[in-house]
Amino acid sequence: MKIFLMTAMAIILSVNIAIAAPQIGQPAPDFTGTDTFGMSHRLSDYIGKTVVLEWTNTECPYVGKHYSTGNMQAMQKAAAAKGIIWLTIASSAEGKQGYTTPEQANEYIKANNAQATARILDPSGEIGGLYEAKTTPHMFVINPEGLLVYEGAIDDDPKFKKDGMRGARNYVIAALRAIDAGQPVEVTQTQPYGCSVKY
Repeated sequence: MKIFLMTAMAIILSVNIAIAAPQIGQPAPDFTGTDTFGMSHRLSDYIGKTVVLEWTNTECPYVGKHYSTGNMQAMQKAAAAKGIIWLTIASSAEGKQGYTTPEQANEYIKANNAQATARILDPSGEIGGLYEAKTTPHMFVINPEGLLVYEGAIDDDPKFKKDGMRGARNYVIAALRAIDAGQPVEVTQTQPYGCSVKY
């Protein structure tokens, strides 16, 4: 009986690990999230389109670097022009750094001219946990077949100073260009940098 229970627990743990750890080249974990306007977004509804997931925190200086320079908005706008779905996800728990109400989030979007398809609020951390999102920003790129093809840092400049962005290698843009050209993504995984996600 004891051996049976231990085996059952091992199976449960292995299933949980499989669910919680998205793998490059495998189907991206499906989820449903609610945006700042109360609209529901289910990832699997976007099969056939490239999808970018961007973890964010409005108070994180690393996020601030990309928004204050207009870099993130330019990427979002260029993606939208190609029909790419860009979901910004905020997994800060209530009372933690970066938590916003829908109204506060919309004020931020307007003030910063953010161009994402939608900003999903995930204060429970359910979506963040599903993707094991570690930092803000932490980026994920999903191809039209629904496979995860990139996860990690936005670029190779891990500093929060703005001047370091010039000449930085942008992994997300490279992944999107490869998908658009029908080519395999060259760099599929990097170490994400930024503020820790405030679960």
